[in-house]
Amino acid sequence: MNKSFPGTCVASSGEFIYGIHKPQFTAFNLRENDYIVSLGNTVEQATINNADNFPEKSVHITSSTWIFEIPNAFPFVGATFILKSKADRRADDCNPFKREKKQSSDLVSTKPLEAIDEGPIERQRQPSLLALAKTSTDPNVLVKLAERSCRFTYDEKSRLPSGMIYEKTEEGEMRPAILDRHLFDLVSNNAFLPDAFKQQMVLIPGVQGKSPIVGEYAKGDTHIWEYLRENSYIPWGHYTANMAQDAIRYRIGSLTEVDMIGLRHLYYQRTYVQLAKEIGMTVSAKRRSLTRNELEDLRVSLIGEIEQRNKRGDDLPFNATIWGQNFGFDLSPSGYRLNASHQQTHQQYALVPPRVPRFKGGKNELSEFTISTYTQGDLVAQFAKEYKDKTNQDFFETYLKAIRNNRRLDDRVDKERDLIFYEDENIITFIPKAQRSQGEVQIMTKGRCGNIMEADTKTRYSLDRAILITMKVLEDLGAEIITAFDISKRFDNPDGNQRLLYCFLPKHPRSPGSFSEFQQRWIVNHYPEDFAQVCRKKVSSVSILA
Repeated sequence: MNKSFPGTCVASSGEFIYGIHKPQFTAFNLRENDYIVSLGNTVEQATINNADNFPEKSVHITSSTWIFEIPNAFPFVGATFILKSKADRRADDCNPFKREKKQSSDLVSTKPLEAIDEGPIERQRQPSLLALAKTSTDPNVLVKLAERSCRFTYDEKSRLPSGMIYEKTEEGEMRPAILDRHLFDLVSNNAFLPDAFKQQMVLIPGVQGKSPIVGEYAKGDTHIWEYLRENSYIPWGHYTANMAQDAIRYRIGSLTEVDMIGLRHLYYQRTYVQLAKEIGMTVSAKRRSLTRNELEDLRVSLIGEIEQRNKRGDDLPFNATIWGQNFGFDLSPSGYRLNASHQQTHQQYALVPPRVPRFKGGKNELSEFTISTYTQGDLVAQFAKEYKDKTNQDFFETYLKAIRNNRRLDDRVDKERDLIFYEDENIITFIPKAQRSQGEVQIMTKGRCGNIMEADTKTRYSLDRAILITMKVLEDLGAEIITAFDISKRFDNPDGNQRLLYCFLPKHPRSPGSFSEFQQRWIVNHYPEDFAQVCRKKVSSVSILA
């Protein structure tokens, strides 16, 4: 497969083409400890535990579902990914707007929502219950709502929940008996729900499924599990570094510097270890995390191996990563989900292969051809090359210069002109001149570092710290829902000029996404320099710097 097709699904023959990923891989087990506990009982009183989440050895994936990758007709729009197993199940009824049946009474209570007792809760309409589950700060009310959303088992002495009641699905699997999914999601995401209920509903490993835990970070009060999501919407699966059940972090303000270092350590470690193992390198760690020095030694060895492969013209099995985080959860009383993730802080990441076999319908594989896999960093790389060709200037060097030389749009000299609100010797944290949301922030490496493979120990620490500071600044300013992601170059791209970027896009309560954003016409009602000043003032009060 040595011929790669440009990034469009429209072939010159007038046919659509696409790629099919057929993942088979091994997720190397770097988890040191087990946490096998009871998750609850079936209605027949059989005990359910979470042993499946704690495999003894590495996890070999041989039957993961196919993923279709379809480049958009216009390359600058991206690519579409379809998980075959889900699409197959919905082939006969694929209405994406099909709503769940209302499960609560249509009766309305006349009492104030915060003052209701056991009786009136039973009489609330579902929209009222959902609004209460989101906005209530009363633990007693939230406990009642939690008990309405699902079925618990209880400890006889403490009367606290000890697990959940499990029931068999139509597919024969055992799942928690959730009575009202929307109510369950909202109340379990409310920071004021007592921790014992949060743990049993969503935090204890296994309660949300059998995804194996293949990594762990533990230091002091910090404890993080790394889950493998095998049947993922991201080809070749993805990993999730999730704060553990004994390190509850529902707010950014509760995150510590060690938490962020741990979350990011698992991302760096998984990337380096998986790539090293795939190309036959020796990795010292087994059933434990790598130390910081071991991680750096492995990275340096990988850089050397990548350079040698580039000289020989050998492909890497994976040559890019995806990293992102959705913080904050919300659901409108009408049932529309307003953000994707659970509030318990976590980060998701995956490795990306360079190419995928090309098809044009049925099982007609064009075996001599491939299509390049999609990453946003490729679009940046292509643009940077065109900029260099037309201006004879390196784009990112010029971009850094422009940020330093910034002038206000209104030409006022009595107001701040600086777009940077936090920096150190390795990174800048700044407000982009052209913002894509009310309050977008970006982090960019100063030196020639285009991905985490090129980021040494000091640069990784600077990135981790800047990510935490940025998120704390945004939350302190009032942001409740934030989407973050990176834009990076391929590991084997020899262009040393491309910089690693991290983008933070808060959702603004008074300017939801609309057709303008889908046309990539971003509406912002402030000067970027003024928002940079607001962030700069907030940095000094961020807890890790105080």
